[in-house]
Amino acid sequence: MRKSFLLIVILFVLASIGSGIYFHPGFYLLLIITLPLLVLTLIDINQKKHALLRNFPVLGRTRYMAEWLRPKFYQYFIEPDTDGRPFSRLNRNIIYRRAKNVLDTAPFGTQLNVYDEGYEWMNHSINALDPHNLDHHPRVKVGGKDCTQPYMCSVFNVSAMSFGSLSKNAIMALNGGAAMGGFAHNTGEGGISPYHNKFNGDLIYQIGTGYFGCRDEDGNFSDALFKERTAAKNVKMIEIKLSQGAKPGHGGILPARKATPEIAKIRNIQPYEDVLSPPFHKAFDTPVGLLHFIKKCRDLSEGKPIGFKLCLGHKSEFVAICKAMLKTGIKPDFISVDGAEGGTGAAPLEFSNSVGTPYKEALSFVYNTLVGFDLKKEIILIASGKIVSGFDIFKSIALGADLCYSARAMMMAVGCIQALECNQNTCPTGVATQNESLVKGLVVEEKKVRVANYHKDTVESFVHLMAAAGIDHLDKINRTHVILRVEEHVAKSYYDLYPYLTEGCLLGHNPLSDEYKMLMAVADPESFEPKFESISIEED
Repeated sequence: MRKSFLLIVILFVLASIGSGIYFHPGFYLLLIITLPLLVLTLIDINQKKHALLRNFPVLGRTRYMAEWLRPKFYQYFIEPDTDGRPFSRLNRNIIYRRAKNVLDTAPFGTQLNVYDEGYEWMNHSINALDPHNLDHHPRVKVGGKDCTQPYMCSVFNVSAMSFGSLSKNAIMALNGGAAMGGFAHNTGEGGISPYHNKFNGDLIYQIGTGYFGCRDEDGNFSDALFKERTAAKNVKMIEIKLSQGAKPGHGGILPARKATPEIAKIRNIQPYEDVLSPPFHKAFDTPVGLLHFIKKCRDLSEGKPIGFKLCLGHKSEFVAICKAMLKTGIKPDFISVDGAEGGTGAAPLEFSNSVGTPYKEALSFVYNTLVGFDLKKEIILIASGKIVSGFDIFKSIALGADLCYSARAMMMAVGCIQALECNQNTCPTGVATQNESLVKGLVVEEKKVRVANYHKDTVESFVHLMAAAGIDHLDKINRTHVILRVEEHVAKSYYDLYPYLTEGCLLGHNPLSDEYKMLMAVADPESFEPKFESISIEED
């Protein structure tokens, strides 16, 4: 086919010249069209990377165009409102409408099939409350007995997203929105940039395995730099990242094209080189070591709340951390639980799809374990995992959270259209790119207002749900309030699906389930590695 096409083009040109048709103006127009095709044909025939183009020159290129267009056509013309991934159009519309402060009500009833497996609802009360009498800005105190600078944190906050992963304008818009709305902005593990300080919004300074912003030249944790960074008044809390939902056990990834000289200076790394954070911490390697590191960070920050973030993996490791708390007497002020459904700008597909515990199972387990060790009353839990609406906040608190994070929903409030190009530096809205020609399209003064609007209206909807359930305080929300359809004609409450543990039961006061008997036997506060040799196997 390729030889025939090439021969036809050559014969056509020769015949045209021979017949004198080349004097006609139309010939030159035809030549303008034909010559580029001829050049493309020659290129395609001679290249060796793509068999399709060698066999079907020019025509084969339509496949790549179709692949580029497919997700865009699918999202806008084919995808049902309820089935989009990672976020449905239904959820995206909630975010966009609230961010723009336009009508967010829906006509004609729900679009969801209430008899589908996975449908969830909350129980309301006949004795509902007047929402106007409730606190419309619910806050929770973060800081235990060893914390001298506790923080009153909003129930809904910006989750960890680094400068580098996001553009400077996106970071400024998020921080500006946080300052306007009085909620916290997690820096992500990329360190505190000048853009995080632009509007002086409250910051949760996250340090990961790369210790960006507080690392020495060898990549080790630096006491002096950490103390310097956390002395800032707008740094309200410090979060030690053990793992994240989208790529647990892998470490952060910043593609080389996003590692600009500016970002490299902030992180103390080399510019335009892939930044792969190690999957483990150098500052500690045992549960007891983690707790001592927490105390060290609390002392260096002069008593600010210190916590850690994890995506739950081996349950025995978390039990070991709880044992270490009892052994050392050191407790974190908060724990952030990230679900496997968490998002990221770049992750290996296997990690994103097949590693880590989803946030409902993780959050309920972490809460139960803390209660079982009689530790929960001293530790705040923060939930993160596709939290978009007031109902999502309600569900998280029902499972045991005190506060919530949101990352991708806040990105959409800034302007993200779910183009799924975060890892290519080509984000069309200037949110997840370092390409200046794209970044300039994001107007900070406009977008920071949208972030504040989205936060305000979402928290407002959560408060209205509390009122509908007859609940006047966060502490009264529990697992009986939310129902999940597990089969077409069977529905169970979170209370049935995720049973509570009795307070202090893991201290030896009450019989344990088989799962917890095993976990208690193998968990060692001096090692993250489970001691399976300590389990006695009974033979029939």
